[in-house]
Amino acid sequence: MKKFDVPSFYRSPIISRVKAKRKIQDPRKQDFSPSVLHFNKVSFHLARHFGFCYGVENAIEIAYKAVKENPEKRIYLLSQMIHNPAVNDDLTKLGIAFLQDTDGNQLISFESLKPEDIVIIPAFGTTLEIVKKLNDLSINIQQYNTTCPFVEKVWNRSGKLGDLGHTVIIHGKASHEETRATFSQSANKAPTLIIKDMEEAVYLGKIISGDIEQANFYSFFEGKYTSDFNPELDLRRIGVVNQTTMLASETESITAYLRSVMIEKFGEKNIKNHMADTRDTLCYATNDNQTSTLALMDHEYDLAIVIGGYNSSNTTHLVEILESKFPTYFIKDESEIISKNEIHSFNIHQKFVEQRPSFLPGLPHINIAITSGASCPDSIMDEVIQRILTLCEEDKSIEEVLLAL
Repeated sequence: MKKFDVPSFYRSPIISRVKAKRKIQDPRKQDFSPSVLHFNKVSFHLARHFGFCYGVENAIEIAYKAVKENPEKRIYLLSQMIHNPAVNDDLTKLGIAFLQDTDGNQLISFESLKPEDIVIIPAFGTTLEIVKKLNDLSINIQQYNTTCPFVEKVWNRSGKLGDLGHTVIIHGKASHEETRATFSQSANKAPTLIIKDMEEAVYLGKIISGDIEQANFYSFFEGKYTSDFNPELDLRRIGVVNQTTMLASETESITAYLRSVMIEKFGEKNIKNHMADTRDTLCYATNDNQTSTLALMDHEYDLAIVIGGYNSSNTTHLVEILESKFPTYFIKDESEIISKNEIHSFNIHQKFVEQRPSFLPGLPHINIAITSGASCPDSIMDEVIQRILTLCEEDKSIEEVLLAL
């Protein structure tokens, strides 16, 4: 796989050695058991896969390249490069400004742009409507387009589904930049609908089966379907794709459920005419990170830590997995760890950072499961580990532990 030119301060002397060792031990990535750093007073059980994915490293390399190659030009990001505050803050310090926020609200008017300005498209991609606006302003958006190749793969699959007469069902969050972009791309070729979760899939299934009147479709899915969507006609041939940061297992469950509904309605022998096979659109990195996190659930730990941006969808799903079994703390970096008795953790359900007491249990030895989202630099996990080692007054050196891997 390609190696990217990412600034060295995103790398970690601890994590890079752990990952390098696992790559040698398991080159085909078939072992999802965690890596363990055994200290005298604490052990860190690192998920097999975590941190920067291909799309994120690609985006960061292109963004820093844009800064280096255009010292005298105004440089803009369409919205956040990726959902990590450390990365976005660093790009801002280099002089890059954001044109929109993550919800698509305008921060700087497109009309203020000039043809010579640099506009970077983020890893999530963007809508066809925005592409047209920028093209009309003679902005070269292809020069520094960081759209993830796996997002583009979903777009291409959606287009092919449309060419074959299928309606595209997007498993995603309607407000997320990637889903807005995918919806725009798909709507250009096919009737398109966004569903958030299995609950919405079941409701859709009941509309398909006739258990719920089709008239209810429009109010239940308001704002999530293309204009002129006709449930009676457009739900006879479907294919499911996803926002690449959603739980892959949930996408698979939704697809399997809708397939069963279509079989019930149209018969097993006719299913290929009514349900497309879209398993090839699942992002390998999201899948690996989630599978590695699920592997952590096979063990017992005193607590779990997930590191990443609080608006990161893929990171939130890792928290969902771990908090079902362990006391789980979602932090953006080591600054959230105040003391052994206090940590500031993001509550994914109520959407705020809360102060949580009794962080590190008073045990002779503490076992901590730890992972991070696809947009989190390894250096931040390194800093979190070192912060906890300091709080535990650990007397075993990092070098000694790394040599024992």
